[in-house]
Amino acid sequence: MPYTAGFNHIATLTPDLDRYVEFYGAAFGAEVMFEIDERDDHPRMIILDLGGGAALNIFEVDPATIIGDIRTQGGRGAIDHFGIAVRSVAELEATRDRLVALGADIGEIHQLGDTWSLFFRDCDGRELEVCCASDDR
Repeated sequence: MPYTAGFNHIATLTPDLDRYVEFYGAAFGAEVMFEIDERDDHPRMIILDLGGGAALNIFEVDPATIIGDIRTQGGRGAIDHFGIAVRSVAELEATRDRLVALGADIGEIHQLGDTWSLFFRDCDGRELEVCCASDDR
């Protein structure tokens, strides 16, 4: 049995923090739970509550400092993408509809083992995934 209780947060970078917060708020109902203004020793940062004890820690940085090609596997570094969990296929479908309304580039809902999955690109073009257990479809 694992000694951990899952992930607490994922830290990521964006050149436009306000746009990022707006996108994730509209797509997932994410809410700002903490903010740090830019200082000499720290970039502007927001922590977004994704629910279920998970959060996104987002740092606003100059786009020239973001290394790699976020649009291609292998170009994104050692961590390729992360998956956001929803509770049901109905919520997965509702999330798909919100993403489409936001103009996100999305794929089709498909099954991966015991999980239903939807890949999409967020407001920065980063490929991510939304998932739920497959036993209710």
